[in-house]
Amino acid sequence: MSVCMKFPRALRSVRIAGLAGLLVSPLAQADFAIAGFELVHTVPVDTALGTADLRQPGPVWIELFDGAKKQIDIGQFYAADHPGSVLDEVLERLEAAGRRGVKIRFLLEEKGLKLSEPATLERLRAIPNLTFRVLPYARVSGGIIHAKYMVVDGKQAFIGSQNFDWRSLEHIHETGLRISDETIVGQVQAIFEQDWQAQAAVAANKPVPLPLPGQEPLRRGNYLVASPQRYNPPGVGDSQLELPRLLAEARSEVRVQLLDYAPLSYGPERSRPYYAAIDNAVRAAAARGVSIKLMVSNWNTDKLQLPYLKSLAVLPNVQVRIVTLPQASQGFIPYARVIHSKTMDIDGQVAWVGTSNWLGGYLDNSRNLEVVMHDSAMAKRVGELHGQLWDGPYAKPLEVMGKYPEPHPGTP
Repeated sequence: MSVCMKFPRALRSVRIAGLAGLLVSPLAQADFAIAGFELVHTVPVDTALGTADLRQPGPVWIELFDGAKKQIDIGQFYAADHPGSVLDEVLERLEAAGRRGVKIRFLLEEKGLKLSEPATLERLRAIPNLTFRVLPYARVSGGIIHAKYMVVDGKQAFIGSQNFDWRSLEHIHETGLRISDETIVGQVQAIFEQDWQAQAAVAANKPVPLPLPGQEPLRRGNYLVASPQRYNPPGVGDSQLELPRLLAEARSEVRVQLLDYAPLSYGPERSRPYYAAIDNAVRAAAARGVSIKLMVSNWNTDKLQLPYLKSLAVLPNVQVRIVTLPQASQGFIPYARVIHSKTMDIDGQVAWVGTSNWLGGYLDNSRNLEVVMHDSAMAKRVGELHGQLWDGPYAKPLEVMGKYPEPHPGTP
């Protein structure tokens, strides 16, 4: 996905009607949360969708930055703002935190430089007490920093599908978690420290240190998994192993929402290796009689990925729907108006909320973070988010014999 473009002057000057109201009372608490976790959701404006019991990410990020006392650590794929947006207000609060003495570290993926707005990067670098680093994660494990997360004072964290992008806070369907669970926050902090040290090592042309062995990962309760496994701190499980394991335990129904799905690795068209780890697990679950409800975006219909979706949709117990969100009222916005959440509900008992698309290159060699919650209330709410789209006007069953346009999200 590329977001390196100039926005029309009219678009830059618009503050979406109603968005200001999102920021009026950022300290208001959500009606829905479980111990240690608050579910956070971006409702794309100009849609019929709504989640009154969930806060949106803008107010949550503002609350985190306003409450910071000593340190804010942010790891992101890229950064893109435009004036008058919700992210513009978030950046103002980050600047205020830096001015009052909070130490800020911002780690960006090198490939994300081309996706970022130069003015946003310049603004970040100018924040007092902010140290900005760029890590070519390809030199660590061959992938990218695709995780989107932050840690505040070592006490609270945020993990979600929301990029540090104004569109992710207003025009894209996104799902994340504000986390106060002490163990998971500590693990997210350890991941940031690992990658911060990796950047220093790469910059000095030295070997990237591996985490020391330690506590075995949990497989019960609520816990963090991440990728790539060899650079996970002690106690953090391997997402590439955990996702198939959870699918193997499914008994009745699995609901999945993603930007895109295919047993291929991302990359140039002629060099996209087959990646079967997830696809095999999904097909095996369906063969056992588990109902699979897979929902993907209309960006998932390119000529390489679409045949795999169709081959999945013809299987017994598998339904695939493609979601197309309507254009915004002010006109076309490049790289927006899409579902980008990465969530799963298993049997109404287990919830998965993370940052990975279900393609090769994400769970094997890129930095991504996923939270697994064995909690029926959270699983039910994540399932309801899925159901709202699944049963709504924007999701249509995949037509196995149908023809679909090649996606061009950057052009109208």
